Amino acid sequence: MAILGLSLGMIALFVGFGLLIGTLFGFFGMGGSFLVTPALLVMGYPSTVAVGSGLAFVFGTSVIGALRHRDHGQVDYTLAVIMTVAMTLGIEGGKRVVFFLDATGAADLVINVAYVGLLATVGLFTLRDAWSDDEESETGGDLADRVQSLHIPPMVTLRGGVRVSGTVVFAVGLVIGVLSGFLGVGGGFLLMPAMMYGLGVPAAIAVGTDILQITISGAFGAFTYAQSGSVALPVVGALLVGSALGARVGAGATNLVDEGEIKGYFAAMLLAGSAAVASNRLGTVYGIEVLNTLSTVLIFGSALLVSGAVVLAAVCRLRGDSDGTWCRLTTS
Repeated sequence: MAILGLSLGMIALFVGFGLLIGTLFGFFGMGGSFLVTPALLVMGYPSTVAVGSGLAFVFGTSVIGALRHRDHGQVDYTLAVIMTVAMTLGIEGGKRVVFFLDATGAADLVINVAYVGLLATVGLFTLRDAWSDDEESETGGDLADRVQSLHIPPMVTLRGGVRVSGTVVFAVGLVIGVLSGFLGVGGGFLLMPAMMYGLGVPAAIAVGTDILQITISGAFGAFTYAQSGSVALPVVGALLVGSALGARVGAGATNLVDEGEIKGYFAAMLLAGSAAVASNRLGTVYGIEVLNTLSTVLIFGSALLVSGAVVLAAVCRLRGDSDGTWCRLTTS
C-alpha cells in the first residue's frame, strides 16, 4: 500500500528519522538538512530534489524549535536579524549555482564532494575544541578576539557581553547563505561554529539564535526550490511529523548538558555525515555495494546513537549524576 507515492514502510522510516533529527535539531540548532540532504542523496533522489527537500524540512522543523528556545531565553534577536537578511540574499546565489551545475551534469559530484569537505573540516575543528582542556580553545578564542577587534561600523552588542561589527556579521551570513543555497542546508552546521568561534557567542545562545534565523532563511530557500518542483512533499511531511516531538526534547536538553558535550556531539554528527557521503560516492563510482550500505548505516545509525546520547545525558543531569555519559537509568 502506497500513500502519495511512499510505501507504509518508507513513511514509517521517514517519521522515525524525523524524530531523531528533530531531537538533534532542537539540541544543536541545525535544521537537520545536513543529514536529510545526504540521506536523500544516498537513497537515490536527484540532487536538486534532495537539496530542495532538505530546505523545506528546515523551515518546518525550525518553527517548532524556535518557539522552544525563545521560552528558554536562548535567542539573540539582533544577531538573528542580521544573519537572516544576509543569508536570504546568499541563498539565491547558491541556488543559481546548483541549477547551473545540474544543467552541465556535474551537480551530484560537486555537491557530494563539497559536503564531504565542509562536514569533515568543521567536524574536526569542533572535535579539537571539544577535546581541549580549556573551555575555550586557543584557536577559537584567538579568532573571536581578532573579529571583535575589528571596529567597522555599525557596532552591535550581542548577548553574553559580545560586541562586534555588524558589517562583519553580515559578511559572514552572506557567505554562509551562498553555501546554504548550494548545499541545501539551513546553514546551521556552518552558522553555529561561526557564531561560537568567529564571534564568541556562548553555545546555548548560538543554538537558539541559529534556529530563529533558520526559520526565515529556510522558508525562503524552500520556496525558491518549490517553484522549480524540486521538493518531495510526501517525504518532507513524514519527516516533519516525527521532528515535531523530537525538537521539543532536544531544545529542553540544551539547558541540562554542558557546552563541551554540545560541541562533542555536534562534531560526531558532522564527521558521520561526511563519512556517509564519501562512502556513498565511492561505492557508486566503483560499484562497491558494501560502501553504499555503509553510507546508509552511518546516516541513520549516527542519528540514532547521538540523539540517544543527548537524551541520556539530559536525563542523567536531571537525576543529579555528574557523569552524564555513563549513568544508569534505574528506578529508585
